[in-house]
Amino acid sequence: MLKIAWSEEYAHHLPEGHRFPMLKYELLPEQLLYEGTVTHANFFRPSPLPEDRILRVHDQDYWQKLKTLQLSPSEIRKTGFPLSQGLVDREVRIMGGTVEAADFALEFGVAMNIAGGTHHSFTDRGEGFCLLNDNALGARYLLDEGKAQKVLIVDLDVHQGNGTAQIFAQEPRVFTFSMHGGKNYPFHKETSDLDVELPDGIEDAAYLALLQQHLPRLMDHVEPDFVFFQSGVDVLATDKLGKLALTTAGCKERDRIVLELCLRHGVPLVASMGGGYSTRIADIVEAHANTYRLAQQIFF
Repeated sequence: MLKIAWSEEYAHHLPEGHRFPMLKYELLPEQLLYEGTVTHANFFRPSPLPEDRILRVHDQDYWQKLKTLQLSPSEIRKTGFPLSQGLVDREVRIMGGTVEAADFALEFGVAMNIAGGTHHSFTDRGEGFCLLNDNALGARYLLDEGKAQKVLIVDLDVHQGNGTAQIFAQEPRVFTFSMHGGKNYPFHKETSDLDVELPDGIEDAAYLALLQQHLPRLMDHVEPDFVFFQSGVDVLATDKLGKLALTTAGCKERDRIVLELCLRHGVPLVASMGGGYSTRIADIVEAHANTYRLAQQIFF
């Protein structure tokens, strides 16, 4: 069964000015239920991630300031969100969603989180709408518990997974792969194990050719026993922040490549939503929904 982390908190506690792009957290599960891709049985409400798990990735000083709402004005500005207790509670539950999804993926082959992909969070700070790093916390959980020996993080959001790269820079058991806009945020890039920088305006055929060039080779070379997939849809031509030119069909084919490759190699996968900032909310929801439709078709 496809298990999907979702909580009503995902759609709440966000500042008013950020409500439009974040409507996807409400609309995506409604769409998937309406069309019959999933039923209510597919969803689970994750628990907040315990503090000891958070501290396996994030620095004590940073976490203490975050949970007590003591970040400096400069630190708050870098996150992009006004800081509140509700926002921190929301983030901690999203982290729990990805970690719990990892166990479901070990059982069923794939699991999803209708949030997460918070790849701009570093060990000691948050940036770019990311306070804590869910894929990093999920990977660390699997390694700590002996449930995985080698993890591959496939980050196909339009923005580089800079926080994830920093967190695992000295961890040979985690391979970070980021394929992103070369001239997009963050303008100071970290160094992933493999970075593929894309030119502005790249279209479906060239993008998919690059993914096919690199990802199958990585699966053979890295030999991961678990994959975390950051499946942001800000690669779309309609995205206000992305600068790339993929169609909805091209984005869907991107997801198909990742999911089918993991199934073929027998590697469990967790997909987190990542970014999406198209002018029409319907474009965002449709592109994200394709990831879930494909997971059902391919794995079940």
